Order: sequence, then structure tokens, then C-alpha cells
Amino acid sequence: MIVAIDGPAASGKGTLARRLAEALNLVHLDTGKIYRAVGLKTLRAGLDPADPGAATRVARTFQRADLDDEELAGDRAAEAASKVAAIGSVRAVVLDFQRRFAAEPPAGKAGAVLDGRDIGTVVCPDADVKLFVTADVETRARRRHKELLERGLDSIYRSVLADLQERDARDAGRSVAPLRPAPDAVVIDSTHLDADAALATALKTVSERTA
Repeated sequence: MIVAIDGPAASGKGTLARRLAEALNLVHLDTGKIYRAVGLKTLRAGLDPADPGAATRVARTFQRADLDDEELAGDRAAEAASKVAAIGSVRAVVLDFQRRFAAEPPAGKAGAVLDGRDIGTVVCPDADVKLFVTADVETRARRRHKELLERGLDSIYRSVLADLQERDARDAGRSVAPLRPAPDAVVIDSTHLDADAALATALKTVSERTA
């Protein structure tokens, strides 16, 4: 089974993907972390993550172990990720990795849950179940602000809100794989849902789509 989960930043899709994978005995891949890893490695090499040639060279060196880097959760990696993700040649390299991951889950797993921005539309268009998780940008900004504070990091709500608005515009407006729901995706608006309610909705959808 392949479950594709897309949505904007801080919509709750990552938490939902992890919990859904655990509930269904599937392996989980946060595809956004791949772009964060590529962006961060590009910065560490002293290169510009918006430079197509530099970012693509770095993308070709990506290994799954790169996903364990603790700095991937920071704003520096997030900003760099949004830049490298807009580069078509980088997305082509990452696309190959994502598809191989989905097609070859670890032994004992019944399939994979991939979450990101273009899983249902580009990476796994034939996924068994497609979900698009969203929430209004103010709610997402409050969630991200709270998360950063809980991790002991400095955070200003207005700055977080502005950053999400900028990233939304960049993700939705890019020419390559813009952020949008797949035509057959089930939209889950998590603005007024907690994590348990979102999981219950997703499990119900999986049950209905795979019956």
C-alpha cells in the first residue's frame, strides 16, 4: 500500500503521516526532509541553494543517513529547502529516490506513507490513498511558533507567519510541481482538528479507499 500525503508547511501532515504509518504498519518518509538535507548540505559547502548547478550536484550526493541530521528541524534548513525544491533538476534527483523508497519498503512493512508537497500529483500518482492536509495560515503559524518555543528556540509569531506566507506563495507558484491537491485526493482541513481527530479521519479514508 502507498499513501500519499501533501499539504503546506505546518499543516500537521507530518504528524499525521507518522501516526498513520505506525497504525498501518507502513514505513514513513518525510520527503521535505530530503530537500532540507540537500539545502543544508549546499549551505555547508558554501554554495547558494538557489543556484541550480550547485544544488543539483549536492542533491546527487544525498544519502538516507542525511535525514538523521538534527539541524534539519531548524529555520535555516527550511529556508534552504524551499529554494532547492524549486529547481527542476534537484526535484528529478529526489524524485528517483522517493519512488524507489515507495516501491521497496523494508521487510515486514506493508507499504509506505510519503508526505510532502507533490506526492499525490507527481511522485506517486497511482498511490492507493491520497490525502491533502491543510489549515489556515494563522493556525499553522501559531502551531509552528509554539513548536519552536517548546524546542527552546527563539520565535516571533509575526516572523513565523510572514515566513509561512512567503513559503506558501513560493510552493504554489513554482513552475515545477506546484503545491496543489491531486484531483482524487481527500482534503483534510486540520484548522479545528487535533492530532487524534485528524488520524481518525485519515484511517476512515484509508479504510474506504482500500475496501
